[in-house]
Amino acid sequence: MSRLDQLLAFQEEDPQDSFIRFALASEYVKLGDFERGRTIFEELRSHDPGYVGLYYHLGKLLEKIGDSSQAIVIYREGIAIAARISDFHARSELQSALLEAEIEGYE
Repeated sequence: MSRLDQLLAFQEEDPQDSFIRFALASEYVKLGDFERGRTIFEELRSHDPGYVGLYYHLGKLLEKIGDSSQAIVIYREGIAIAARISDFHARSELQSALLEAEIEGYE
């Protein structure tokens, strides 16, 4: 059974589990199915906006598919959430990603 199949089985058992959704989106991105990965990340963002780890990965995916302006929006949103929940590590990573995306936009 592939990792994707395992994650899909886990999702069937608990479709509301944020970690499983995150892992499933990440697996689709790893497999090159960017649109499906993005859709699942966006669903997770709607379902559990406090799942701060998704913002970095969704932002990086958006950059990869050429939507840097939306990636910047996502990074900023994630920074605000990370600050609100005092997740300083996530906030730092998101700030670095935001800075890189903004610099890339000016080149």
